[in-house]
Amino acid sequence: MPSGLQTRLCRLFALCASISLINAFYIPGFSIKSYVDNEAIPLQVNKVYSDRSQLQYAYYDLPFVCPPTGKKHAGHPSGRSISLNLGEVLRGDRIMTSDYDLVMGQDQECQYLCSHKTDRPGVKRARGLIEEGYVAEWIVDNLPGATSFVTVDRTHKYYAAGFKIGYKDFSPVTGKQKYFINNHITLVVRYRKAPGRAGNKGGKVIVGFEVYTKSIEVAHRDSTGCPQEIRSDNAGMEMYIAPNRTRLASQYPSSSYLPEEDDVDDGSTLEIPYTYSVYFREDETIDWSRRWDMYFNNQEESNVIHWLAIINSLVICSLLTVIVIMVINRTYRQVHGKDGAGDDGKLLLKRRKPNNGVKSPRLREKAPAGLLEQSGDAGRDDDLSSDEEYVEDISGWKLLHGDVFRAPAYAGYLAPLIGSGTQLVFMATGLLILSCFGILNPSFRGGFVSVGMGLFVFAGVISGYFSSRLYKTFGGMQWRKNTLMTALLFPGLLFTTIFILNLFVWAQASSTALPFGTLIGLIALLLLIQLPLVYIGSWYGFHQSQPYEHPTKTNAVARQMPEQAWYTQNIYAALIAGFVPFAVVFIELLFVFRSLWQDKSGYYYVFGFLSIVSLVGILTVVEVTIVATYIMLCQENYNWWWQSVFIGGGSSFWIFLYCIVFYYTKLNIHGFISGLLFFSYSLLACTVYGLLTGTVGFLTAYAFVRRIYGAIKAD
Repeated sequence: MPSGLQTRLCRLFALCASISLINAFYIPGFSIKSYVDNEAIPLQVNKVYSDRSQLQYAYYDLPFVCPPTGKKHAGHPSGRSISLNLGEVLRGDRIMTSDYDLVMGQDQECQYLCSHKTDRPGVKRARGLIEEGYVAEWIVDNLPGATSFVTVDRTHKYYAAGFKIGYKDFSPVTGKQKYFINNHITLVVRYRKAPGRAGNKGGKVIVGFEVYTKSIEVAHRDSTGCPQEIRSDNAGMEMYIAPNRTRLASQYPSSSYLPEEDDVDDGSTLEIPYTYSVYFREDETIDWSRRWDMYFNNQEESNVIHWLAIINSLVICSLLTVIVIMVINRTYRQVHGKDGAGDDGKLLLKRRKPNNGVKSPRLREKAPAGLLEQSGDAGRDDDLSSDEEYVEDISGWKLLHGDVFRAPAYAGYLAPLIGSGTQLVFMATGLLILSCFGILNPSFRGGFVSVGMGLFVFAGVISGYFSSRLYKTFGGMQWRKNTLMTALLFPGLLFTTIFILNLFVWAQASSTALPFGTLIGLIALLLLIQLPLVYIGSWYGFHQSQPYEHPTKTNAVARQMPEQAWYTQNIYAALIAGFVPFAVVFIELLFVFRSLWQDKSGYYYVFGFLSIVSLVGILTVVEVTIVATYIMLCQENYNWWWQSVFIGGGSSFWIFLYCIVFYYTKLNIHGFISGLLFFSYSLLACTVYGLLTGTVGFLTAYAFVRRIYGAIKAD
């Protein structure tokens, strides 16, 4: 390996080591909220969710919980919706104020909340949610209520966001399954002295919010509604209403067996008493700036696997780098060495009849001025003898100088897609940078989606510019039509798909469904903000910029291509070339999938590692595209435009296949709607990723082709 390449790889590895330290760094907030003794602390309820389902539900929409009374708590009436950003709405959050009273420094052994009567459908709904393992999310001081766990060696404690709404057990008598609701909640708020002046004035900051659940039967309660013995073992609150045997007997008069389950709503109800306890505990071991670390415990322990992913990606990328260097070196020797080139880089093509019977035309062309301009005396062309030829026959990519820049088929679709791809590249780059510097973090709930949407919309200027200039290069004249396609084609397809999926979720009354107002807002965002920005970029790119210059002219008659090898055809080339970038990123993808689909109680926050793997993955896409494009040109195939997009985005197919394998081997998702949402959103994500990497592949191939053909002069 050349010493220069070794030096660059060492520098890259050192950069990776430094960036990876960012995985534990974050900015938890722009201001610290402190509380003084006897100050009310608001508790907000959000939603219930499960690792076994993609459907989420707003907490106050559940028929078996205490509804809000509207009384003021911590200065706000209960049941009031909290303003949400776009990302929070899209992730299914429905945050509302609650009736729980928390006062800094005041412990409450037991506080009665309400007794809620639930009918048979409500009981059935509760049993179904308990069966699916649903957990509830409450929020105090922007911290989600967490279930506390201790490692096996009891040396470390960590959190899992949310708490179980109930549990299952088996009857010791009948052996049948029984369902119990957690109707007593113990809240433990951990705090410490506030930093700075607030601490000197008696202020305290919250550094932990733990939730412990218990199911307690209706009996043995005092006059306030609280259990007489909270800390002792109590019988659980079973979610069961005895069947109406009189009605069942009349319904089945000739049967000696009556069902033990009765789903018909006959007015019978089950009364569920809800109580809670509150304890405040000082904890000086946790800094306020590190209070989210408890939620990241599992990821910190997997750093070795993250480093393995980085080493794997670097090894593959290094091998590809060597291949690319060999390709560039061979091309340089063919142009400037003995393989058919003159002293000044001028390529003299011998007029010969190829195997397919089509003559290679003569062409006298000067390279355009600018970056691709070649040095040399143009007058030497006239001094060359007409019968001067090189003994070696010239074939392969050099014969395509008159066809390699021929406008591709369906150019009117290629330009808008590349424009949308530049938007995605800008958005992904911005998100990774902001995440690495801690601006996007779990305390900024929904921030990743909200900022990503903002970056995508405002990158419409970049999209319009690249799309229109490429469209002009292809010889297009209807730039306004191209502007509309750039602004609406790809975003419109995404929105339409999400809207159709939203209809299925609406039918399930899930908070995952986007509200109608949010859909209208998204349409307004695309039409009133993105479309004008794309128009501005398109106008500048079409009217104020020149089309991209090509170093050779295109022949009037297209060259006939010889029969192509199977591995250079569109589908096979994309699959073969796409597997290499997939091999670079698949280990890190496992952690992303776990956070998104398998362990929703955790948080993915190792963006330093993700940024490194993404950077190496993009570099791999660049190198694979160069090698694949060079092989195509050597096969005398000049249809590289669309092929470069397919090769660059080919890894998206393998990622989607990985999603399918992950679904059947790792997940335990039940229900048609949940499966439909998983595969649909996975397909959308892979499509977005494919267009992003496909755009990178296209830009790489375009620059590579212009460079190698700009380095020669055909005669």
